[in-house]
Amino acid sequence: MNLIEINCMFFGHGFGINTNILETNVINLAVVIAVVVTFVGDAVRELLENRKKKILQNICAADARAQEIQEKMDQAISQLESAKIRANEIREQGLIAAEREKNLCIEQAEEETARLKETRQSAIRLQQQKAIQQISQQIVLLSLKQVRDQLKLKMKSKTFHPWVNKVKINKYTSIKKYSFN
Repeated sequence: MNLIEINCMFFGHGFGINTNILETNVINLAVVIAVVVTFVGDAVRELLENRKKKILQNICAADARAQEIQEKMDQAISQLESAKIRANEIREQGLIAAEREKNLCIEQAEEETARLKETRQSAIRLQQQKAIQQISQQIVLLSLKQVRDQLKLKMKSKTFHPWVNKVKINKYTSIKKYSFN
């Protein structure tokens, strides 16, 4: 039997077709809802309660993870700031060291230049001294040659021997004169 026939029996109409579909649908719906609420309601409430607990747990876990992530992000930001400060310090130290090294290189280059100039001057003086010595030696040799040539000429002449004797006598008397005084 369907609900329509049962409905007809309760209202005393006997058997027949109820043409009022709206009433029949409302009654059928009420009966279904009553059965569902009676038998299934507790299970649905329990499922909804479990679902609510799981959602609350997920929300709490998400909040805890969000707070943990926020703490990690704050730590990362503070580490980033300290790294930036350290990088600036290193950069400044690098600039100072580079400036110091540049000044040291300039100073060493100037010292090396001065030393090279001094070495060059010493080499020039040495070469000048060698040249002067060579010229002096050549002059002395030329002078000696001229003296030798003149002596040879004078030796050939007859006046040379008396002249040498006269020079020696004069020298001897001058030495004698100074030694007795």
